Amino acid sequence: MKSARLSVPLLSIAFIVCLVMLFSPACTRVGIELGGPGPGYHHGGPPPHAPAHGYRAKYRYYYYPSAQVYFDVTRKAYFYMEGGRWRMSLSLPEYLRVRLGSHVTIDMDTDKPYTHFAEHKKKYPPGQLKKKGKKKKWWK
Repeated sequence: MKSARLSVPLLSIAFIVCLVMLFSPACTRVGIELGGPGPGYHHGGPPPHAPAHGYRAKYRYYYYPSAQVYFDVTRKAYFYMEGGRWRMSLSLPEYLRVRLGSHVTIDMDTDKPYTHFAEHKKKYPPGQLKKKGKKKKWWK
């Protein structure tokens, strides 16, 4: 009888200690996640340290030549020139919004599309996107 009276409080104490350890904020769990994205993860493609074999994770942008604006499709952010410096914003100023016009899709391996602005400005001059889509008639 004496051992039964002693075991109930000991079990209660052990149960409370287990609950405290389980739900304590001081408890830190350490683990390794296999197969999931880790530091330096790029959306799509091999990791940066692996050979690319012709493919590298890319960023997709819409470039609007008429306004000289980039739109990052993934981050939903705009890049535009203001006061001689490139700015990044989730919305465009009104004066640029009205001038957007047609866009081209550009895949790049950088999160700063404006580093290739001179190349894009030359390759996609304002007003030329509409002309490239039209075919010349054979009699002209």
